[in-house]
Amino acid sequence: MATVELPADVAHHAALDARMVRVARDIRVLALVSWPAGEEAKFLADYAAGTARPPVIAYPKSDFREARRELEAIVREADPQHPLGQYLIDSARNWGTAALMCEELGTTRVLAHSKELYGTPNETLPGNGPTAREAAQHFISIADELDAGLLSPSETIRISATALRLQLQNDLDDFFNKRVIEVELDPDLIAKAAAGATRIRLRASANFSQYDRDQLLNHEAFVHSITALNGREQPVLSSLSLSSPRTTATQEGLATFAEQITGSIDIGRMKRISLRIEAVARALDGADFIDVFRYFVESGQTPQESFSSAQRIFRGVPTTGGHAFTKDTVYVRGLVGVHTFFRWALRNRKLALCRYLFAGKMTLADVQRFEPLFESGALLPPRWMPPWLTRINGLAGMLAFSLFANRIRLDSIADEGGFLLDF
Repeated sequence: MATVELPADVAHHAALDARMVRVARDIRVLALVSWPAGEEAKFLADYAAGTARPPVIAYPKSDFREARRELEAIVREADPQHPLGQYLIDSARNWGTAALMCEELGTTRVLAHSKELYGTPNETLPGNGPTAREAAQHFISIADELDAGLLSPSETIRISATALRLQLQNDLDDFFNKRVIEVELDPDLIAKAAAGATRIRLRASANFSQYDRDQLLNHEAFVHSITALNGREQPVLSSLSLSSPRTTATQEGLATFAEQITGSIDIGRMKRISLRIEAVARALDGADFIDVFRYFVESGQTPQESFSSAQRIFRGVPTTGGHAFTKDTVYVRGLVGVHTFFRWALRNRKLALCRYLFAGKMTLADVQRFEPLFESGALLPPRWMPPWLTRINGLAGMLAFSLFANRIRLDSIADEGGFLLDF
């Protein structure tokens, strides 16, 4: 097959992108901020004995000076007037901030970098809405008001990590018609699950529900893994296969939106996400690790779950209060942003952009910049898409109703004594 010659402007930026990928691959933020194994058992034993102290974590020393110099050179050489140049400038600067944060892990300087990369709980949501913290408090309040007796028996059955691994592996092998993604157990994983392009890890000690299984399939596999796999197919921008802090809000928003549209999300899941946002806010307000751990326990989590949750909040930062790793604040902001984007795409007859979001890991701004590049063939459409996105008429129907329903004010139709309508 003959090699297609790229236009000079595209070839120039493709070469810059390849340079960025070479240095960015080593800036593995989540791996570098992870805590060593064994901290949980020690803390819980000390806590039970009444002698617990905020953990002190020794992080690996990293030197990314050469990488940061290369990223700065890429910024200078990219054309800010070109959509690929805009993408590279934004991405290279973001990777530079991430590299600097990784060099300073465990110090008070990490917080400023974390805020720049992930934001804070007190930022307003897209569309001049409430803050992420206010939204989190809303979901926590609703979850706490619901009667646990409403749960069906099937919702209370727990699935072991070993059994879930087999179930997910069968689901994924059926989807791809071959073994593309390997599902593995990981005893040291902080989160209950994590996904890469070809591997999904489950925390070996965790128990899961049927909702968890559906969430993992639609959130981890059909968003995080698929976007990484599709990004690897791109001949021009191989960086679209990388998980970067810059794309976290869109990635997590898209993954949580996938849970919503497939009916996989439950109020318990919304509460867990929201508790983390509130915990980040409390840590920034001065709560230390023990305060945040107790907050999760008092909110209904087990001591083991509470340690894991508190650990997420204090990754890479001092555990003595006033600092937090703010990544968990992106979930609600990302969800609102993606949901709003999908509704905007329907109204403006641009639902193709929603599919292009799966062609790699990108932001909502990126996919709009890239529209002419997809149309010209410089960027490839996604090879794999989740089932719900292939049924575009069903997606359009849901979004159309959402657009209309948002025009109805509940406070104008709810009577003081209840919700009274004549049919």
